[in-house]
Amino acid sequence: MNKKTTDTTEKTRYSEEELKEFEELIQKKLEQAKQELSDLKETLTKKNDPGTDSTASNSKLMEDGSDTLEKENVTQLAARQQKFIQQLELALIRIKNGTYGLCIDTGKLIPKERLMIVPHTQHSIEAKMSKK
Repeated sequence: MNKKTTDTTEKTRYSEEELKEFEELIQKKLEQAKQELSDLKETLTKKNDPGTDSTASNSKLMEDGSDTLEKENVTQLAARQQKFIQQLELALIRIKNGTYGLCIDTGKLIPKERLMIVPHTQHSIEAKMSKK
């Protein structure tokens, strides 16, 4: 087979070796994401602990509002992190069942470069852009 024929053949699946590389990348990201979620939950637990503040005067009303806003922000971050973890776990399932790397809109293989940056994606750039 000459080089030209190989270059024009469109790949429809990633090799076992490539899938292993993606799996390792996702596992690392998953570990980091779980640690960050744990840290966020710990921050929330500390925010919920009134400590000695419950005996303080009402002059701290502005600070309490600020604390509430910060708590809401941390809660939102934790929810996003939980969603990210779920997406990574689903990507691992797709690796196992052989559908990883396929765009759910076009059915084409998502470029490796994109998957290295966003390993949990199910959309090619073309599909993502056409939705905007």
